[in-house]
Amino acid sequence: MARIVTVFRSRLRDDVPEEYWDLAAQLEQTARQSPGFVEYRSVTGEDGEHLSIVIFETAETEAAWRDNVTHRNAQRRAREQFYEWYDVSVCEEQRNSHWEA
Repeated sequence: MARIVTVFRSRLRDDVPEEYWDLAAQLEQTARQSPGFVEYRSVTGEDGEHLSIVIFETAETEAAWRDNVTHRNAQRRAREQFYEWYDVSVCEEQRNSHWEA
């Protein structure tokens, strides 16, 4: 079964309130506690664009996270108060290769 990878790109508004960071931390914790959660990574580029990658075990567990009431409410608030723009791509993992020294 292929894992589901969500790629979330965004840019915050210049006037984003400090409460955004608390909400983001709460959502990350909620995702990590969700069934099927595998991994979360987030970075911010020099130009201010944020890139987050969230991986779930299956399409069903990703959908449960997508439709989580807390997550949905946060998405609404984010559109209204926090983001200048965002882009979400949900992908099925085709192959995975890992190397470690």
